[in-house]
Amino acid sequence: MSTTRPPAADDRGPDPGDAGVPPRGQDGETRRLSLADVAGVVPSARDFTRRALHDWGWLPADTADRRAAAEDVLLVVSELVTNACLHAGGPEELRLFRHAKALRLEVADGGAGSPAPRTPHRAGRPGGHGMFIVQRLCLDWGVVRHADGRPGKTVWAEVASPA
Repeated sequence: MSTTRPPAADDRGPDPGDAGVPPRGQDGETRRLSLADVAGVVPSARDFTRRALHDWGWLPADTADRRAAAEDVLLVVSELVTNACLHAGGPEELRLFRHAKALRLEVADGGAGSPAPRTPHRAGRPGGHGMFIVQRLCLDWGVVRHADGRPGKTVWAEVASPA
């Protein structure tokens, strides 16, 4: 079951007829990184993601749009992994799914909580901006609980592929 964020007031939503990112294992490539008991987990996740973006041709970026898309991906990975560290006992795994239209980022953790943007968002206050950033940069995001009933979840986010 997926719990998807409520749309923002200025959310344009998906393009008409767009089916979104295909299910895992279809029409794309997957990368996985175990994050359990990793020291420097956020930099490790960013370095892993940066290597994947390089392998997939997002980096080095030859246009401002491509550079912005790669920077958005790295920021979203940082926010999702940091959230798992702060609120869910630490991340267990980072998964990247590359597809023609989008890159799906997933961070699995053992926590019971559900991330949500802090409302109202207060830009001038320190902390609490992670899921607001994810919501603003991504096509969509959500939470999937483990189907087998064990504790934990996967927080996922989809970032549009650069044109």
